[in-house]
Amino acid sequence: MSSLVAAASSSSGSGNLLIFALPVLLIGWMFYTQRRRTKESQRLQSTLGVGDEVTTTSGLLGRITALEGEIATLEVSPGVTIRFNRRAIAGPAPTAPVSPIDSPSSESETDAASDPARETD
Repeated sequence: MSSLVAAASSSSGSGNLLIFALPVLLIGWMFYTQRRRTKESQRLQSTLGVGDEVTTTSGLLGRITALEGEIATLEVSPGVTIRFNRRAIAGPAPTAPVSPIDSPSSESETDAASDPARETD
């Protein structure tokens, strides 16, 4: 009987340790990820330059036309400029993927493959 009590008390001791360790690990992980995001944001801010195409945190796409301290001026359309705080720039603008339908070389290959009468020997 005493061996059962000893086994129960040792397993509850490790359970108590686990209850205290999990929140500490979670908080440590949160600090680590926040620090990583901050460093990445600082790196992005230091690499910004006039002429870069960027996207803002609100999803607006534009080209940087001027950088004045904490203010970045973006041209969102020819002749239309908007001033943003530099911290509102989320990163580079996404590039549009080229679909096989849009490329001229794949268009002729697709037509030839679908029309057996156009095959040449």
